[in-house]
Amino acid sequence: MNGQTLHLGIAGLGTVGAGVVRLLRENAQAITARAGRAIEVVAVSARDRTRDRGVDLEGLTWHDDPLALVSDPQVDVVLELIGGAEGTARGLVEAALKARKPVVTANKALLAIHGAELSAHARENATPLLFEASVAGGIPAIKLVREGLAADRLLKVGGILNGTCNYILTAMRESGRSFDAILNEAQALGYAEADPSTDVDGWDAAHKLAILAGLAFGQPVRFDSLHVEGIRNIAACDQAFAREMGYRIKLLGLARRTEEDGIEAWMRPCMIPHSAPIANVDGVFNAVSTEGSFSGPMLIEGRGAGAGPTASAVVADVIDLARGTTLPVWGMAPKAAISCAPRTALRGQYYLRLLVQDRPGVVADITAALRESGVSLRALSQHGAEPAASEDSTSPAQAASHSVVPLALVTHETSEAAMLSVLEALEPLESVMGAPLLMKIETV
Repeated sequence: MNGQTLHLGIAGLGTVGAGVVRLLRENAQAITARAGRAIEVVAVSARDRTRDRGVDLEGLTWHDDPLALVSDPQVDVVLELIGGAEGTARGLVEAALKARKPVVTANKALLAIHGAELSAHARENATPLLFEASVAGGIPAIKLVREGLAADRLLKVGGILNGTCNYILTAMRESGRSFDAILNEAQALGYAEADPSTDVDGWDAAHKLAILAGLAFGQPVRFDSLHVEGIRNIAACDQAFAREMGYRIKLLGLARRTEEDGIEAWMRPCMIPHSAPIANVDGVFNAVSTEGSFSGPMLIEGRGAGAGPTASAVVADVIDLARGTTLPVWGMAPKAAISCAPRTALRGQYYLRLLVQDRPGVVADITAALRESGVSLRALSQHGAEPAASEDSTSPAQAASHSVVPLALVTHETSEAAMLSVLEALEPLESVMGAPLLMKIETV
C-alpha cells in the first residue's frame, strides 16, 4: 500500500469533521511529504445533506447510513467523528474493526466506557484503533503517554482536561462573580454548550482521564469506578478563601499508582498552591501532567478543544496509519479492565467550606465533629455575611435572628473516609446551613 493514496471515509461532519476535510486540503503538500503518500477523503456520512459546512463536498460519495462506510470498497480508513458512547458511533467502530478497516476516532466517551471491548476487537482482527484527538484536542497527550514515555514506569497522570470548566473557574477568580453569571457568559461566547452538564458536572474531563489512566498503566480502568465531581457548587467565597490561603481552584483529574490500593483515580475540583505550574494554566487552556520514575514530572499545555486543534490530532493519527505505524491500543499487551480504589481509601489535606449561623458555639460544634472523626485542623478562616447565601440557605425567621457567614477549614493530612464522617456529623447541626463543600488539596 505504501505510495498509494490512502482513502478516508468520514462519519460526522460537525466542526471537527469539516475541519479534517479543510486541513487535508489546505495542508495537502506537507501532509503527503510527512506521510509518504497522499491522503484523500473519498466518502462521508452525516445527518443533513443540505447543511452548509463551509467545505466543498462535491465529488465525495455520500452515505446516509454511516455503517455503509465499512462496506464501501473505496474507503481504506474509517474516521468516527459522530460522538457518543452508544448507538451509531459504537456500532460503526465495532463494524469497522471486525471488517479489518483501521479506525481513527475523537470519541472520548466511547473509549472511556467501552475501551476494553474495542481493544479486544482491534487485537482479534489485527486492526489499528487510534484516538489522539479524544484527549485534550491538539495537545499530543496520547502520544506523550503511549509513545514518548513508553520506556518509563509512570507513577501518575492527569491534569486540567476541560476548557469550559477552566474558563469558568478562571473568570470567577478574576472577577469575583458567581458560577451562574460566568456560565451564562461562557455560553454567550460559545465556550459552553446550551446544556453544559457534561462539562460542568465533570463527565467530559473524566472520560479523558480514564483514557490517560488506561494508557499510563497499560490497562483500561472501569469508568464506573471513577469518582467524579463537577464545579457547580464552587462559590465566589471559595475563590476568595483560596486566594487568601495561597491556592487556586481547578477541576483536576488525577490517576496514580498506590502501593496499597492499586490505581487511584478521580475527577474533582481541587485547591492547588498558586506556585504550582498547573495552577497558572488559565482560561480555555488544558494541561496534561505526568510523572515517571525516570522522566520525573512533566507538563504540557494548549488549547484542548475546537475544530482546528482537534482536526489536527485526527489527521496526525491518519498520518501514522499512512506510515504503517501499528501500536497496541493501550500501549502494551491487553489486560482486563481494573477498578479504581474506592473514594474512602484516598488521603490528603482537605478544604471544607460551610455556611454557618454567626453565633457563639458554632465553631466549637464544628471542631468537635472534626475531633470525633480524628481530623486535625490546620487553619480556619471566616468571612463576613453573604446576603445571597443567607437568602438561599435560611428561612426568614433564621435570617432575622442570625446572619449566615462562610467558614473555611483546612485540615492536616487525613483520610477521605474521615472527612466523609465529618460531613455526616455536621448534617444534623442547625447552625450549618445548606450543603458543605469539600475539596482535596493537591500539589500535582
